[in-house]
Amino acid sequence: MAIGIGAEAPDFELKDNHGRAVRLSAFRGERNVVLFFYPFAFTGVCTGELRALRDRVDEFVNDDTQLLAVSNDSMHTLRVFGEQEDLDFPLLSDFWPHGEVSRAYGVLDEDKGCALRGTFVVDKTGTVRWSVVNALPDARDLDDCAAALARL
Repeated sequence: MAIGIGAEAPDFELKDNHGRAVRLSAFRGERNVVLFFYPFAFTGVCTGELRALRDRVDEFVNDDTQLLAVSNDSMHTLRVFGEQEDLDFPLLSDFWPHGEVSRAYGVLDEDKGCALRGTFVVDKTGTVRWSVVNALPDARDLDDCAAALARL
């Protein structure tokens, strides 16, 4: 079960697609964070969702907000995927220990070994203010996430 609204977002540190360490708590007091869990790079629905984020990046990466996209792919896979799709936001690898962060947020599908489509809006205090979890085949509506950010 996914962590609930009003809960403190579990802190983590993951490597991005360029090998840089990214820690959630580094954004506290500075920026809201959109955590965007997705199953796998290079798959149809995931690629479509990340392209949609790329095309609307100014809504999700700005002075007030940081987008962090998280999958269970390796950092190397995410580097190639990010370059191929021209993604200019961090793609975080929850590869090893496998799915540890996805599990902490309650979105790891243990049978398939990948994250469900979980989105969490974390405010500047580190509190989850909005979330949605979609099944593997169901793409998310970015308008809902943008509206949640606008309410902060």
